[in-house]
Amino acid sequence: MEKSRRGEKARAAVAALLLLALAGTASGQYPAKPVRFIVPSAAGGGTDIIARALAQKLSESLGAQFVVDNRPGAGQMIGIEMAAKSPADGHTILMAASTLAINPVMYKKVPYDPLRDFAPITQAASLANVLVVHPSLPVKSVAELIAYAKQRPGQLNFASAGVGTSPQMSIELLKSMAGIDMVHIPYKGTSPGVVDLLAGQVSVMAPNLLTALPHIKAGKLRALAVTSAKRSEGLPEVPTVAESGLRGYDSTQWYGVLAPAGTARAIVARLHDEIVRALRAPEVMQRLAADGAEPVGSSPEEFAAFIKSEIDKWAKVASAAGIHAE
Repeated sequence: MEKSRRGEKARAAVAALLLLALAGTASGQYPAKPVRFIVPSAAGGGTDIIARALAQKLSESLGAQFVVDNRPGAGQMIGIEMAAKSPADGHTILMAASTLAINPVMYKKVPYDPLRDFAPITQAASLANVLVVHPSLPVKSVAELIAYAKQRPGQLNFASAGVGTSPQMSIELLKSMAGIDMVHIPYKGTSPGVVDLLAGQVSVMAPNLLTALPHIKAGKLRALAVTSAKRSEGLPEVPTVAESGLRGYDSTQWYGVLAPAGTARAIVARLHDEIVRALRAPEVMQRLAADGAEPVGSSPEEFAAFIKSEIDKWAKVASAAGIHAE
């Protein structure tokens, strides 16, 4: 009997040691191979720009390569679904934008659940979109755009980064509050939409500042207003939409990093710490500030609560704008 008890204690001790060893492997030896950093939009957009800045810093700090993998299409759902279905071992992470929370509002069938299928790591940054027009359009303010559109219902078209993306929803909110009708032209990412806007194929867009700012400074696009509640440091001379006459208007783009649900807490914690450290690096802060973005670095718990609040917010916007899930 005594031998049996000693044997059980020995086996329990060995099991405990194995668990500790596994835990140590999950955290201490992570990453064990290159990490795929999925960006669900085209190269060159705001999501891609921030992901590449972080990937470089994470590669340096964690000693393994973080490889940006652009997977655009279907309102970013292709890349988001790919990340959701990836192994939960920390070697695939996702840079998501506001679309993560908007898609469930826009579509009846979404191939992921933003709350159940991911382990939030941190909200990385936030920035305003900027309402821009092609210089050939004879409007220089939000009020002039509204008057122009009212005289030509359904004749103006606007580009977005895809159905349900923040650039679309920013203009849908504008349309609803101003009582105007413009035709939505969705693209597979922000950059392709901006390319057609520069070429005059579309007239209006509300891309993020990261993408639009160089073209605004070069005089190739005309900025009418920023979509945030306060003016952007990147374009301090440009008013907000709310200042331009639509009181209460506020539509801010955000970006965050998530891992597949079930990823070990130790890995999530380590990624969180390294990403926050990267966001505080002077060169990253300067890069974001120059393009009008603000670093955030929230906790996993705060980011999870924020995602839920965004879903609730955009559901109300869609309802008010008469947008129904497809």
